[in-house]
Amino acid sequence: MTKEALFPSPAWPSVPVKGENAAYPVHRIFCVGRNYAAHAAEMGVEVDREAPFYFTKSALTTQATDTTIAYPPGTENFHYEMELTIFIGKPVFRADPATAAAAIYGYACGLDMTRRDLQLAARAKQRPWDLGKDVEQSAVFAGITKAEAFGEVGPQRIHLEVNGDVKQDAHLSDLIWKVDEIVGDLSHYYHLAPGDVIMTGTPAGVGAVVAGDVITGGIDGLDPVKLTVGAAE
Repeated sequence: MTKEALFPSPAWPSVPVKGENAAYPVHRIFCVGRNYAAHAAEMGVEVDREAPFYFTKSALTTQATDTTIAYPPGTENFHYEMELTIFIGKPVFRADPATAAAAIYGYACGLDMTRRDLQLAARAKQRPWDLGKDVEQSAVFAGITKAEAFGEVGPQRIHLEVNGDVKQDAHLSDLIWKVDEIVGDLSHYYHLAPGDVIMTGTPAGVGAVVAGDVITGGIDGLDPVKLTVGAAE
């Protein structure tokens, strides 16, 4: 018998879908590390071409586009990362690339906001990145475009601006691990299902923001994402 909860439990956060009245609930967020060679180089690391690697964010870090978040505690080096985000639409487990591609419901622009100083300190000590990556309000998503409406992933430009100045500018063809490869590989470790979200990595050009900065980002064919960084609490 299910017992009454000790305290109110929030509903799953959700992301709107273009052309739908219903929204997409976010249950888990997986993130791909070092998936653009130029970004890996600027971070001073080699690209692992044997397999993708992952870290996670809590679903409760989900934040809507065009909002303001507080500058987070514990950091003096808060970074933006612009990313193509995958939303899973059907159960998939131990999939080949074709089956993995068919499980993709849609795509959206996303921001993986990062306490870079804490991430690098953890990396130097070979510790998990949780304090650097699993940051409150740090997974910012624009509305979802369904996969069939977006088309083949590859030629689209991906870019980010801070206060109107271009900071990141690349193409999705620069992804080391393509979307079907990512979903297929991850499905060998997890039973992926609707509600699972995968952020595919960021191009070169990451950098710090301060209170008052406005971040805008886009990918050809997707709704843009926007975030304002507010004062620290």
